[in-house]
Amino acid sequence: MTQSIVVQVGQCGNQVGCRFWDLALREHAHVNKPCYLWCSFFSESGGGACGIGGRIQRLKARAVLVDMEEGVVNEILQGPLREVFDSTQLLTDVSGSGNNWAVGHMTYGSAYREQIVDKLRKAAEHCDCLQCFFLIHSMGGGTGSGLGTRVLGLLEEEFPEVCRIVSSIYPSAEDDVVTSPYNSVLAMRELTEHADCVLPVENQSLVDIVNKIRQMSHGGKPGSAIKRDSAVISGQGGLSGAEKPFDAMNNIVANLLLNITSSARFDGSLNMDLNEIAMNLVPFPRLHYLVPSLTPLYTLADVSVPTRRLDQMFSDAFSKDHQLIRADPKRCLYLACALMVRGNVQVSDLRRNIERLKPSLPFVSWNQEGWKTGLCSVPPVGHSHSLLALANNTCVKPTFMELRERFTKLYRKKAHLHHYLHVEGMEQSFFSEALGSLSSLIEEYHQLDATKGRLVPDAPRLGIAT
Repeated sequence: MTQSIVVQVGQCGNQVGCRFWDLALREHAHVNKPCYLWCSFFSESGGGACGIGGRIQRLKARAVLVDMEEGVVNEILQGPLREVFDSTQLLTDVSGSGNNWAVGHMTYGSAYREQIVDKLRKAAEHCDCLQCFFLIHSMGGGTGSGLGTRVLGLLEEEFPEVCRIVSSIYPSAEDDVVTSPYNSVLAMRELTEHADCVLPVENQSLVDIVNKIRQMSHGGKPGSAIKRDSAVISGQGGLSGAEKPFDAMNNIVANLLLNITSSARFDGSLNMDLNEIAMNLVPFPRLHYLVPSLTPLYTLADVSVPTRRLDQMFSDAFSKDHQLIRADPKRCLYLACALMVRGNVQVSDLRRNIERLKPSLPFVSWNQEGWKTGLCSVPPVGHSHSLLALANNTCVKPTFMELRERFTKLYRKKAHLHHYLHVEGMEQSFFSEALGSLSSLIEEYHQLDATKGRLVPDAPRLGIAT
C-alpha cells in the first residue's frame, strides 16, 4: 500500500488542511472500514503502518504543518484535532512574513531549511512506499506564497522521484493584500518549475459558489432543499465546533482533496493512483495546471438520486458554475481530462456520459481520447455519489492574464518594490524573470488556443502493401 504526506503552509494552507483531516476522519468513521484502508494518510502514533482495529485516537496524520505565525497552529493544538498531530510535525515562528514573498521564501526559507527538511524526512520514514506529497498553500500572502514555494523546491531536491501535487488558492482582484499580485507572480514561477500538478482555486469562485449554495439553502425550489449539515457548507458533524467565517470556502477545497484522495483511502472497481494524474493529464511539463470542478456542491434532501440526476452530475462538472476558478472550459481547448467518481456508479455510466458529452468538448486533435477515469465505491458523507473533474484546459489563461495585468500595474511604477529588495538575497531580476515566466506560460496556452478553430482528425495511416 502506498502513502501520501500532506504539507500545509501558511494560515490558509493550515486552515484548509485541517478541514481536510476533519472531514476525512468523519468520512472514515461513517464508513467504518478496517484501519488498514486509512494507512495512506494516517499512521499509528508510534510510527509505521497502522493495523486492523486501530482507533482514531491512536492515529497520526501523515502531515507537516508550517506557519510563521502561531495563531492557527495553536488553535489546532487546542482544538479537537490535537490528537491527530504532535509537536514533531509542527514548525512555527511568531512574527509572520508580512505579506512579503521575499521574507517567506528568502528569510524564513533559509532560516528554517534544515528543520523543514528534517520534518519532511521523519514523515517520509514512517512510510513504506511514499507516492505523493500534497502541498496546500495560498498565493496572495507572504508565508503561503514565499515559504510554500520554497518548501516545494525542497521537496523536489530531497524527494525527486515522489509526485508533487499542489493545491494553490489564488487571491481575488478585491484582495485586501495590496502586494498579492507580486506574491502570486513570484510564486507562479516556482509552481511552473517545480510542481508536477497544480490545482488552481480562486477565492472569488469560492465566494460565488458559497453564496449560491446559501441562497438555495434559504429559498430553493421544491425538491432541492439543502441539508444544513452538508459536508460542503458546514463543519457540523465533523470534529470541528462552531463554523468560522471561511469554513464554507475551506470546506469546498477540503472536499476537492477528499475526492482526489478517495481512491487511495477506499476500495473501488477502477481506482486511480495519484501518480497517474500527472502521467495522463500533463502532456507538456510546464502546462500542468489542472482546473478542478466538483459536483454536487451540496447535499440534496432526497439522497437516492435516479439515473437522470446522475447524468446531470456529469453535465454539471463541465458547467462554468461548478469550476473552482472563474472559467468556462467548454469554450476553450482540452488537452486532457480526468473524471474521479465516487459512489454506486458503473463503468458503463462513465462511458455513456463521456460519449454523450464528447461532441460539446473541444479536445486537441492529437488527444481526442484524452480521458482518465477513476471509480471509488465509497461516496462522500451525505451523498449517493459525487464527481471531481480535473481538466487540463486552456481556460486557465484568462486567470493568468488578469494576474499579470495586476502585477504590471504595480511593477510599472515600482510601487512597494523596496519592501522586497531590502530582504537579503532578493534581487529585482526576480520580478522580471517571474513576469517573463508567466508571459511565456500564457503564450504557450495561446498557441494551443489558436489551433482550436482548425481541429482536424489525424490523417489515416498508410496501408502496407502485401
